[in-house]
Amino acid sequence: MISAFTGQQIRTAEQPLLDSGEGAVLMQRAAYGLAQAVVRVLKPRRRLAGASVTVLAGKGNNGGDGLFAAALLARRGMRTTAVLAAAEVHHEALAAFAAAGGRILRLEQGNAEELAVMCAGDDVIVDALLGTGARGGLRDSSAELIAALQELRPRCVIACDVPSGLDATTGEVHWPVLDADVTVTFGGMKAGLMTDPGEGCSGRVELVPIGIEGFLADEGPELRRLTASDLRSVLPQPGRRAHKYSRGVLGVVAGSPRFAGAAVLSVHAAAVAGTGLVRYLGPEAVARQVLARTPEALWETDKPGRVQTWLLGPGVDGEEQRGRARNAIHAAVAAELPVVVDAGALSLLPERCPPHWILTPHAGELATLLDSLPSTGEVAVTREDIESRPLHFVRQAAEQTGATVLLKGATTLVASPSGAVFSQAEGTAWMATAGSGDVLAGVLGALIAQSAESLGNDDGAYAALGLEAADHWAAVAAVAASVHGRAGALASAECGGGPLTASVIMAAVPRVLGSLYAECDPTRP
Repeated sequence: MISAFTGQQIRTAEQPLLDSGEGAVLMQRAAYGLAQAVVRVLKPRRRLAGASVTVLAGKGNNGGDGLFAAALLARRGMRTTAVLAAAEVHHEALAAFAAAGGRILRLEQGNAEELAVMCAGDDVIVDALLGTGARGGLRDSSAELIAALQELRPRCVIACDVPSGLDATTGEVHWPVLDADVTVTFGGMKAGLMTDPGEGCSGRVELVPIGIEGFLADEGPELRRLTASDLRSVLPQPGRRAHKYSRGVLGVVAGSPRFAGAAVLSVHAAAVAGTGLVRYLGPEAVARQVLARTPEALWETDKPGRVQTWLLGPGVDGEEQRGRARNAIHAAVAAELPVVVDAGALSLLPERCPPHWILTPHAGELATLLDSLPSTGEVAVTREDIESRPLHFVRQAAEQTGATVLLKGATTLVASPSGAVFSQAEGTAWMATAGSGDVLAGVLGALIAQSAESLGNDDGAYAALGLEAADHWAAVAAVAASVHGRAGALASAECGGGPLTASVIMAAVPRVLGSLYAECDPTRP
């Protein structure tokens, strides 16, 4: 599991070493890691000798890291330039850079565009203007320089610790920001690199140990990201004597005459994700389409048989289906069953939900949900607000509803009412297509139905990940988001990296699960 920390947590972890006089050692380790990242980028493209590298250096330690790294690169025969964005920069680092033969230019009022044109054609630009301690974004000439470079689209940008203008804690972005191809971050993963919009500006993230990692070990992470190894350890597998009821029964209220496809996709996704039985509740015309695609499902008219988990809302429209969803909510409350609530059922929530209810809105639906809550306040929350501060708002939604909240996006965030948050980003932009969320809802419902009993326990697979019992529901939602994203990425790769439909994503789900199961069972061929 990848743990990400706030900027303050990182600075606190550095303090014991700074107090002991080892600050220079930290900077040299960071500079070496940054320089090595530049080398790894350049080697497949060209000879290192003669390669051109420009470092944009600010006044703090971030600028010092960049200048020391540039000095190391200059000694390997590269043509290095430092653009100094402040009157005072790290003295020792600047002296080392000058001694290595680097060229020094100064950013001044009126020359930002000239410098941008001068360095945009270099092989690598290193953004070392602002680090984790910066407040707000770039200003004045620095902002002009970065805005101009962003328009010129340099060949390769490597960000030092975080892209300048990105909040290391929240992922919020203060424009302008120069999009990085690679971000080299030091000591511990920054939360802002694992949530949008920051993750979208950061490119591939490389973590360089610098000696503070032991001081972070006792810190509670701001964000967590599950890896393939984590998925393998928690995915439910049937025992030898399993039967359809022991493998989980999922009740689904989805679809309507207008949105029949949502029912077809969510039911079939649940079936291929491993649940033992799906009971579908909906109008006959929709049920016929559901059963044509998934004959294994059962159509229930009004009173279903045994259900262990409910999935409510995909494509639900009209009073008839809303009534079925309301009845299922009442049944779930009475039986204390877990529920996945999506789309058309989000407006039917009780005043307070339990943590084992998982809401799955996209940004627009979350804005509508928050505006409907009495404690949100008088200022309306917009979709743009959610997209610019997703970590803030997903936490707010979990706190105000009492439910676990999965906010769908390029980076999907899952917040527990406890404050714990998971972040998953395995998918591809081609997954932004009609029905993709219905597939995710079906996968999530299936995983919960198969694991509902163990999810509520203080021991078991999820507890073995070191998670509190209250956060198991957020973890299973993160597992579903990861499986869904991996299925989309696999399907896109099989299509040559091109467009997808939700049905294609759904068809890849069993292959993703099969590959994960095979890797955790050495006896399988």
